[in-house]
Amino acid sequence: MTINLPDNVKKIIETIEAGGYEAFAVGGCVRDSYLGRVPEDWDITTSASPAEVKSLFRRTFDTGLKHGTITVLLDSEGFEVTTYRIDGIYEDKRHPKEVTYTNNLAEDLKRRDFTINAMAYNDRKGIIDLYGGIDDLKNRIIRCVGCAEDRFAEDALRMMRAVRFSAQLGYTIENKTLKAIAEKAADIKFISAERIKDELVKLITSPNPDFLRVVYQVGLTAHFFPEFDVCMETGQNNPHHCYSVGEHIIHSMKSVEADKILRLTMMLHDIAKPLTASVNEKTGFDRFHGHPEKGAEIARKVMRRLKFDNDTVDKVTRLVLHHDYDIYINPDLDLSNFVIPDKYVRRAISRIGEDIYPLFLKVQEADISAQSDYMHKEKLKYHAEISRIYHKIRAAGDAVTLKDLAITGHDLVKLGIPPGKNIGRILKELLDDVIDFPDHNNKEYLMKAVTAYIRQKTDVVS
Repeated sequence: MTINLPDNVKKIIETIEAGGYEAFAVGGCVRDSYLGRVPEDWDITTSASPAEVKSLFRRTFDTGLKHGTITVLLDSEGFEVTTYRIDGIYEDKRHPKEVTYTNNLAEDLKRRDFTINAMAYNDRKGIIDLYGGIDDLKNRIIRCVGCAEDRFAEDALRMMRAVRFSAQLGYTIENKTLKAIAEKAADIKFISAERIKDELVKLITSPNPDFLRVVYQVGLTAHFFPEFDVCMETGQNNPHHCYSVGEHIIHSMKSVEADKILRLTMMLHDIAKPLTASVNEKTGFDRFHGHPEKGAEIARKVMRRLKFDNDTVDKVTRLVLHHDYDIYINPDLDLSNFVIPDKYVRRAISRIGEDIYPLFLKVQEADISAQSDYMHKEKLKYHAEISRIYHKIRAAGDAVTLKDLAITGHDLVKLGIPPGKNIGRILKELLDDVIDFPDHNNKEYLMKAVTAYIRQKTDVVS
């Protein structure tokens, strides 16, 4: 098989070969090319030492010299070129203490994690596959190179990578490899939270987010996400549900698009149900009062522990907090025949946040999709009506935030209201008014309303 190497990759390989050394594209780029995918990165391995690589190119950077990696810059694009190596002892379950350079490609390939990542290629020799990577690609299998226990002892993150690759590719993890993960699962605690987070996000945003179940089954989540384990063990005796809390979470992730914020929200939206579970004495059904509020607290704790960025933490916790928000609280509402006043949706947008409201709608739809058949069609009809009203409101440009008001705090100051908290309180009252009555959002009406407010206050004082 011929792989279409990018021009700069081909140029680097040919330059190194012209210098009397071997060079190959290696790892994931070979795997993806074989699968007909466009590789994100092109890594190159060579028999040349770092010093020899540097002597062959005009612009290089010592990006990973300790482990034999040099970045070669061509046309403002960087390519990592790593010398064939034999890894020494892995003292931290992640990185070798030292490496030894070798001129033997087979030695370099056998230190790699999985067979599908242990292939090399150049145009002169074609694909070099010493450990059965192509067969495993054909058979859709994730298998370690050599002894799985040894590969995971060297780098514990490889356990998460195994499940992540299986989720991204839809492959099965080979039995010995899966067994080794279960035996070594506790070693994941040696890996930094940032590295675990990166693999977790890649897994849950893959075409198979339900492979999070595998992470639980082999015992990995117990060491970095124990809250999920409790969810997998918590049932839901309730007509609205047909799964355990954990299985509901998994099915809800599958029901929403592969967006990081949305998948994280579904992963965490019911995370507090085990802590808020009780039984309704009248009906005998399980209930989970307060789980959105408690869930937002736990979601923030989990994401802080895994070192997520502030923007992600903020959006996900707000979505978890509001995921169960009922737009139109009416105990007598007949979901088979109903009318929802627009003002209730405007209030919801204002309360939940204009920036995340479209995500909120997707979260609620995914939540419904992962529930039982009980009133399923009615719930979806109700949700569709709310979505229709939302788009109508946005198209009309109705005010839902303070910045949408036709007047500002400066206008209130000009009317004689001193700067301070009172300005914010008055603006909030005006927003509440125009949310219920959009036609009121004009400067003339609002200025008259504020003037009347000032006059009333003056009359009271006098």
